[in-house]
Amino acid sequence: MEPQQSLESLARELAALPPSLGPVRLIGVDGHAGSGKSTFAAGLAGALGGAPVLHLDDVATHEELFDWWHRLDAQVLEPLAAGRAAHWAPYDWVERRFGPERVLEPAPVVLVEGVGAGRRALRPRLARLLWMETARETSWGRGRNRDGRELSDFWDGWERAERAHFSDDPSRPFADTLVRQSGTGYEWTSGAAATPGTATSVTESDGLPQA
Repeated sequence: MEPQQSLESLARELAALPPSLGPVRLIGVDGHAGSGKSTFAAGLAGALGGAPVLHLDDVATHEELFDWWHRLDAQVLEPLAAGRAAHWAPYDWVERRFGPERVLEPAPVVLVEGVGAGRRALRPRLARLLWMETARETSWGRGRNRDGRELSDFWDGWERAERAHFSDDPSRPFADTLVRQSGTGYEWTSGAAATPGTATSVTESDGLPQA
């Protein structure tokens, strides 16, 4: 195991990658709902000097939990690939409609986080795919506790939808980096070590609080 390092070491590694979407290095952060993707992505974005983060929860809708690809591609990916700012409207889960338009500039590194960030249609656009290595039931339990009983019915439907999505379009087997929460923050394993069953291991950690 390598000596503990700050999250800045991972940020430097990602920033040094070749662009994957026009001038952008698009980094995917995937994992089960409730696995801590948003918190981790926020910390990584800070280590990257304020890299923008696109949350897939803002792209999905009640009717399209996973059928949002056409909207993401047209509104976000195509403009960024051309080096233009993306103009898109986030979904309001309370009002059940799309809100005011936002602008996403083609920054050197852009993070896209959410369940399905490593889907097969998106992977060719990614410079790196990170997977939050938290068990499904543990992640879902966190999410249910976070959202409370009033969203219990939503979570019942979500769990069915997530199972179906990952059954048809798994992300974890294609992840370049596995991220685990630890008592001191996060640990991650990159490269060949991210493949289950390999002997090599390069693990680093940072001092961020757990999600």
